[in-house]
Amino acid sequence: MNTITDLQKTLQRIDRKGYKAYKSITGSYRADFYTLFIDHVQGDPFAAPSRIRAVIPQKHAGFPADTFAGRSREIALRDFLTRRFSEAAHTITAHNKSAGKSGRIGIDSPGQEILERSSAWINDREVELRITLGLPAFGRTIDGQLAQKMIMDQLPRILYAVLFRNLNSGAVYRHVETAEDADALRGMLQRENLIGFVASGAILPRRSGIDDRPMSPTNAIPFEPPQQLARTFSLPNGGEIRGMGIPRGVTLIVGGGYHGKSTLLRALERGVYNHIPGDGREFVITDRQAVKIRAEDGRRIEKTGIDPFISNLPRGIDTHRFSSDDASGSTSQAANIIEALEAGASALLIDEDTSATNFMIRDHRMQELVAKNREPITPFIDKVRQLYTQYGVSTILVIGGSGDYFDVADTVIRMDEYRPEDVTEQAQQIARKYRLQRSAEGGESFGPINHRVPLPGSLDPSRGNKAVKVAPRGLKTIQFGREDIDLNGIDQLVDTSQTRAIGESLVYLKRYMHDHLTVKELLDRLEDDIRESGIDCITPGKPGDLAEIRGVDVAAALNRLRSLRIAS
Repeated sequence: MNTITDLQKTLQRIDRKGYKAYKSITGSYRADFYTLFIDHVQGDPFAAPSRIRAVIPQKHAGFPADTFAGRSREIALRDFLTRRFSEAAHTITAHNKSAGKSGRIGIDSPGQEILERSSAWINDREVELRITLGLPAFGRTIDGQLAQKMIMDQLPRILYAVLFRNLNSGAVYRHVETAEDADALRGMLQRENLIGFVASGAILPRRSGIDDRPMSPTNAIPFEPPQQLARTFSLPNGGEIRGMGIPRGVTLIVGGGYHGKSTLLRALERGVYNHIPGDGREFVITDRQAVKIRAEDGRRIEKTGIDPFISNLPRGIDTHRFSSDDASGSTSQAANIIEALEAGASALLIDEDTSATNFMIRDHRMQELVAKNREPITPFIDKVRQLYTQYGVSTILVIGGSGDYFDVADTVIRMDEYRPEDVTEQAQQIARKYRLQRSAEGGESFGPINHRVPLPGSLDPSRGNKAVKVAPRGLKTIQFGREDIDLNGIDQLVDTSQTRAIGESLVYLKRYMHDHLTVKELLDRLEDDIRESGIDCITPGKPGDLAEIRGVDVAAALNRLRSLRIAS
């Protein structure tokens, strides 16, 4: 193996040469306390940065075994290392000046959530960090002196900053213990027949629509559970924790405008992930398979069985295997629900503000004017109870415009100036006092959920002379071969590295599609492989920019691929 001194000599030799001469530094180099692997060298200073790895033996890294014992702590420590490396790299390389995207040392950039990432790995032998390096240039000429400074001086300083002895050990343990406690609490939900939990003292509001950090404590009202829904749990590290438990079944969140209904739902949407200490939502916990549902005008639908909600369409259009290139609001919301159920959703999270009105309710007067045999839509109000009794799928619904839902609710939470109240009994009394005049239109059962088989030929990730061209375009778009997948209807994505991982997962799934597997069977294969081999398994080359994904979100992207075809 070469030494870091050999690399320095090479950089001196190629200084001021054409940028492509950087290709000669590809390889591995032994340094004082780490080994550097230069895996991919960018071809141009304006191209994506070069990919490198630094591997630090534990005799130098020094992380105690209990900081990464168990999956929860391991994922959290990898997240912590990524954050600290990113902070140090930003500080140390801030004043580097170079052409294009070069002159920077970087790593994946986490937000408020603690996600499994491919940017950092740790075991009892070593720590591996996967780094981006913008090799510096004057125009398209190599800046060998700055390259030497970055690799010989700045990179070791950044790596030195993330050795355990140079970290705040208290912060390390708070990070991994918070994640471990959150995972333990999420595991308790199922046993206690809960779909969600919001801790006493949680700060739910965010600073703004583009700043996901918590609102200042001087402006935010800490969450306090109503006595009737208060639950107490014992955490592995944090001791007793008290908060509001949301029972499985049908839960309504009601209240006046601007009183915190949607804020609570958004916190529960993000509760499928763990959060960093100080976020305010560390112990807002939701079942991992809870899925946010909304209307989505214009999306494509491919042979989805929407007949539990929509049937008897004009001209005899088949709703048992319904297809559309431009779905309406109600049709798209029906398809989103059925596809989530097909993928294994345990709960639906719905806000009336992002729903199709005619999908949610059809009142007595409209039933009188338009007879059921002339209306193909069965509203959600007539299916939500069946969905729970027949399939065990819960619903948490924000609603402020229709008290008719009181008749189908198990729990009703009223938000009053961001303070929750359990008004279930009061809502039931109102329901008994004012009997519904509308007729139930849902029939005797919810109906079957079809399990579809995707055709492998309909997933083509090639573009031009590249067999695979898959990349995120921001958080909500995936370039997949010759087309873009629009993910704007998927509200629970939080990181572009998740978007990238979803795109790579679609390519990965093609290997199983020749077995004529259903969507759910494909997702099970994917999740089993990731659980067994780590998220690296979905793509070759050891990239450092993948983050954890849920099967339900991979399915949502698959269903929005306009080239998708389903077996007849």
